[in-house]
Amino acid sequence: MRFRRIPGDNRNRTVLRSILVGTALFNLFMFTMDSGAETQHNRDPETGIETWEVLDRGMRLSLTQILPDQARAFYQARGFDSDAAEVYAKACLFQTVLRNESGGVIAFRLADWRYLTGKRAFRLKLEPEWQYEWERRNLPEPARIAFRWAQFPLEQTFEPGDWNQGMMACPLPRGARFDLRFKWRADGKMFEGDLKGVRCAEDR
Repeated sequence: MRFRRIPGDNRNRTVLRSILVGTALFNLFMFTMDSGAETQHNRDPETGIETWEVLDRGMRLSLTQILPDQARAFYQARGFDSDAAEVYAKACLFQTVLRNESGGVIAFRLADWRYLTGKRAFRLKLEPEWQYEWERRNLPEPARIAFRWAQFPLEQTFEPGDWNQGMMACPLPRGARFDLRFKWRADGKMFEGDLKGVRCAEDR
């Protein structure tokens, strides 16, 4: 069977190709552009605990330091032995709160987020990796369940006004500084923002 060439077909393909390339470039721009949203920093005058917060295109994200002593006490009260509690307390820990203050639906995957030190980007240590450690240490199942429910969710979809919170760990030394690059999807597009100048808590 022979195909008949349609007059102007090359021109139509050229126009279509231009549209597709333009759309791809626009989506790439929307994914990588810096919104310029400013990170807000606060310190509790009584405890000295620090919080970093940013509102970026309707997504409000905050990180509040969790002190090592707080982590030790929290997990020992939930069935962790002292050694396992110390392993988690040594990590750079934050109480993480995310709120959807936009007018639409947003979704995120924690596996897409990165913490930046210098010019390098690293992935977060997520709940399944911690669970492997707890299973290796033979922690009882109720302790592992309590750990899972205390963590920031691995992924979630938020309707307008929805919010959630939980613990998040960056494997960095105490007192280290980093930027958190977070990503989310809305209206079929991927966005990213930065929470800048975050500092890991030190032991007290």
